Amino acid sequence: MNTRAVAPWVRTRLRAAPGAAVALAVLVLVTAFLAAAFPRALDRYQDAGLRHQIASSPASQRNLRLMAAEANLDHSPEARESALAPGTMKDRFQAALRIPERPLRVDSASSAYGVRLPQRSDATDKWLPRVSPRGPQFLLTTRSELPRHSRLVAGRAPVHTLAPRAPAGDPPGPPEVVALEATVTSATAETMRIKAGSVVHLDALPLGGKAEVRVTGIVEPLAPKSPYWSIDTTLHTPELVADKTGDVSHWVGTLMLPPEAGPALTGLTAAPEQFWDLAPGTGGLTAPDVPRLTSAVAALESGHGLVALREEIGETLTVASDFEGLVDAYRGARAAIDPVVAVAAFGVGAVAGVVLLMAGALAGARRAAELALLRARGGSLWGMAGRLCAELAVVAVPAAAAGWLAAYLLLPGARTTASVLAAAAVALVACTGLPVRAAVAHLRPSAHSDRTDTVRARPSRRRTVAELTVVVLTLGAVVALRRRGTDAGTDQLVSAAPVLVGVVASLLLVRLYPLPLRLVSRPLALRRGAVGFLSAARAGRAPATAMLPLLALLIALTTAAFGGSVLAGVADSRQRAATDEVGADARLQKGPGKSFDARSLAAVRAAAGVREVSPVGIDPWVSMPDGGDDVTLLAVDPASYARLAARTGIGAFDAAALDGGGEGRAFPVLASPKAAQRLGRGTDVELRSHLLGGSFTARTAQVVPSTPALRDTEFLMVSSAALPGHRPTALMVTGEGLDPTALRSAAGPAVPVHVRTERIAAYADGPLQQGAGGVYVSAVAAGAGYAVLAVLLSLLQAAPERRALLARLRTMGLSRGSGRGLLVFESLPQALLAACGGVLVSWAAIRLLAPDIDLDTLALAARAQAGITVPVALRPDAWSLFVPALAVVGVAVGVAAGQAWWTTRRTTTTELRAGDTR
Repeated sequence: MNTRAVAPWVRTRLRAAPGAAVALAVLVLVTAFLAAAFPRALDRYQDAGLRHQIASSPASQRNLRLMAAEANLDHSPEARESALAPGTMKDRFQAALRIPERPLRVDSASSAYGVRLPQRSDATDKWLPRVSPRGPQFLLTTRSELPRHSRLVAGRAPVHTLAPRAPAGDPPGPPEVVALEATVTSATAETMRIKAGSVVHLDALPLGGKAEVRVTGIVEPLAPKSPYWSIDTTLHTPELVADKTGDVSHWVGTLMLPPEAGPALTGLTAAPEQFWDLAPGTGGLTAPDVPRLTSAVAALESGHGLVALREEIGETLTVASDFEGLVDAYRGARAAIDPVVAVAAFGVGAVAGVVLLMAGALAGARRAAELALLRARGGSLWGMAGRLCAELAVVAVPAAAAGWLAAYLLLPGARTTASVLAAAAVALVACTGLPVRAAVAHLRPSAHSDRTDTVRARPSRRRTVAELTVVVLTLGAVVALRRRGTDAGTDQLVSAAPVLVGVVASLLLVRLYPLPLRLVSRPLALRRGAVGFLSAARAGRAPATAMLPLLALLIALTTAAFGGSVLAGVADSRQRAATDEVGADARLQKGPGKSFDARSLAAVRAAAGVREVSPVGIDPWVSMPDGGDDVTLLAVDPASYARLAARTGIGAFDAAALDGGGEGRAFPVLASPKAAQRLGRGTDVELRSHLLGGSFTARTAQVVPSTPALRDTEFLMVSSAALPGHRPTALMVTGEGLDPTALRSAAGPAVPVHVRTERIAAYADGPLQQGAGGVYVSAVAAGAGYAVLAVLLSLLQAAPERRALLARLRTMGLSRGSGRGLLVFESLPQALLAACGGVLVSWAAIRLLAPDIDLDTLALAARAQAGITVPVALRPDAWSLFVPALAVVGVAVGVAAGQAWWTTRRTTTTELRAGDTR
């Protein structure tokens, strides 16, 4: 007959040790939160990175441009006009919106369509601005939904005027003058001196005719940076464009006709160009959509999507886009950043798992006598393991669920599968660590167990084989990594390398640990006093199975040191890149032919945070005696500019090298290597600067490879005394805590101001860079936290025995100070071993991974755009190596001192109870 237990096992055990249950719940909750938050944070910044990559790119790259030429030679005038009518264009636009496949979505509100002339037309009016003998050019185009995207600021909206038409059946010929009405943007009106009511006369049309375009209205774009306006750079702002020879520049603008004027363009060209600019929507895009997104764009460009579009619009339709290039750039950035982030994931994941196992080991050691008694009374391994697993599951599963829920609420908008699996894995390790350890430890019932001291223990053959297997696998992984580099399939190997090196190092240190203990114990035994000898003896009596704390500490220290080195390398490279790009803490520079007057110079010097201003005159077109390419001439104040070069580390020189010259003597100049070779050494050369207004005799005094005011440019540098009549065109500003707003206010609205701190922030403006940086900061903090926790768990495991030992020694006359010193010195060997091993392992892991870790994309988001040549390399950072290691030693000593202080305050009878076997 079955009898019901007097007290359920789980409830009894939880009531017996509520503190341990609460501690386990907190540990599992925090670990599950971190495990669930990592994939969600990864998803969030990868999704945001994809959307940012597309949304921040120029509309000319991301938009899908559909173009078709209406061949009017084969149709009647009525058919041609019908094909270009607003209703037909809108129907074809709606049809085009339905064809792209998911996940490619078209933002219809930012898209546009219309009809335009295929070439720009010359304007013949003399009142239009000119920068060369050639007059401006205009593009004639219609544009849909213009009133929705602009605000009328002057005049009225244009209306359609029908263009003259040749008789039916006659081939198109030169038409009469076509009268049209148009509107322009306010920027176009300001630059081209156009007012409401102005008439622009266009010549050199495709059919040889002429057009009179009356500008009836001026509009202000509501969102100038939206895809609607930015698809064509001249749509809202005219541009200076050079001709094919590159010598003559002229203005290019756009005249926007009403949609009803599309058919009228058939009188100006044989084949007006129809266009549909489809702006991709980025709101719902996610990183897993990248393959399908690329396929959808490829289908529109040259696949079944193009076939469907031609069926709806016409056989002449073509699709052009650089969208695939944007997606490929995003893939490249992810491929460079993901292995770096995965290093943090492997490190923190490994140390978290080891700490969870340490918690199980602590519980197993605390209940060793209880479990041995159960086995001695006939308890089965499965029954014991099942009860322990149920006991832990009651605490761990709700804690893991709470940790996942916290990650879900704090990091919304990400996929849930990976986070659920990560939290479940934490719960599984927490529930199975103690049962498995207990089952292995109590596989055979025994009345007592032999001593497993660190010094005396001899590793078994099975352990030796297992350790050698791990070493061989790690060496094989390292060799494969060094041979293959970062080719496909090696990213996970690169990321797991610190963990593998930490495992091997912990195995090696555990093997070598008894040797220094034996060497230290002998001289300590001969010294007077018992504290030193007892400390060494107690350290040697530690269990030989204490590899878990050492493994946790090594992995945690390696993760923290590696992450800190990555962050330090990224910060250092951004500092150097910004300094190389700006040349000072801030730079104010006007265009050629423009300069700063004395009032502006004084205002900049009086701005907040400015310590020194070095004025520089720059002329990029100074002719050389050999008749080759021009070089850039710098006229500088020797003293202030020399201090600037010394502070930035860019082309440092002695200010005295520029002293001298005048009164018939040549002025010494500092030259870049190629410029010095062309100028010659020891030769006086006459140089003239048209922009700086003067001439002087120059002689090469010194060669410097670079200079703060220029980058990648051949130059000559002379004292400003050589050109006494010039005024500076650039101001190099030095100072801490510069206020960019104050500098821009002092310089004026038209002066570009480049601030070094702003450039540093711009290098990390992408969500990929920001997200990866945030993950690394969290990884360093988590690694440090788990290292401290590993120290605490290792010390708590031996706390009862330490208290009992100290109580016995107190009864034999040991003083309180000696007792506290005993516990502190006992904890030092393992802490020092972990600290020294952590520094060495971290240094080895960083040196191992440095050639295969690409920090360029993580450090410098705008590297390609800025043309930055600063190398970004991973190298050991002293602070990241030694601070975590010293912190581990400090925590170990502090906890041991706290234990000793607490133990010595308690009475001896509290620890020495009758029947206590400790």
